[in-house]
Amino acid sequence: MTTTPHPSPLRLFVGTDLPLKSGHSGPLPDAAAKHAQVRRVQPGELLQLFNGRGVECAARVVAMGRHQVEVEVGAPVALLPELPLAVSLALVVPANERMDSLVEKATELGARGIQPLMSSRSVLRLQGERASRRQAHWQGVAVAAAEQSGRAWVPDIAPVAALQDWLAGLPSTPADGAQARWLLSLGDGARPPVRPLGCQSLLTLSGPEGGLSADEESAATRAGFLHISLGPRVLRADTAPLALLAWLGIAMLE
Repeated sequence: MTTTPHPSPLRLFVGTDLPLKSGHSGPLPDAAAKHAQVRRVQPGELLQLFNGRGVECAARVVAMGRHQVEVEVGAPVALLPELPLAVSLALVVPANERMDSLVEKATELGARGIQPLMSSRSVLRLQGERASRRQAHWQGVAVAAAEQSGRAWVPDIAPVAALQDWLAGLPSTPADGAQARWLLSLGDGARPPVRPLGCQSLLTLSGPEGGLSADEESAATRAGFLHISLGPRVLRADTAPLALLAWLGIAMLE
């Protein structure tokens, strides 16, 4: 006789709208409630709720209404390991709608934050309301990827910025080496350190399809970015940061 495996509890992102404290009762945020209703969740079923900042708890559905889903928060859930340091990706937005996939995969691979940039060689140009809509869309992509992959952290997607303005606004590199800054260069560069654990965070910068201009690379160097090579092959703009994240995940979690 065969048995049907019990499905895993539905994971839902609740942000800070629902306190994740054992014993707390309250309604799910609108987006999470809609997701639960689409999945036909019933009273008594278990959920896993996470706030995107490293807290995840079990919860039980206590009531289903037309527009609200009431839950009772239970015990904390063991979290999947994060990278030993916070890795943020600053990257010139690639062309041909590749940014959606990049945000999704970067979330799965452990990125803590993503800074979309426009450079002198950008193919895709975003500004004003259009840029704000894309930022909100990419944040939604990151939430969905975290729900699917089991991460309790959701990367922050920063507002789209001009590369030169963003570089000029960066604080000075900490003297204690708390943050490393790597420029993923198409030219010659150092090999990535095998285990870059001497810092608390890592900020990477990568360019568009044609790479950064000489002036932009010089500005990045003045801002404390070290040229890093990912090997002899020319990687696509949306491949390079993901290749680095995958490598870090293997090198640092061994």
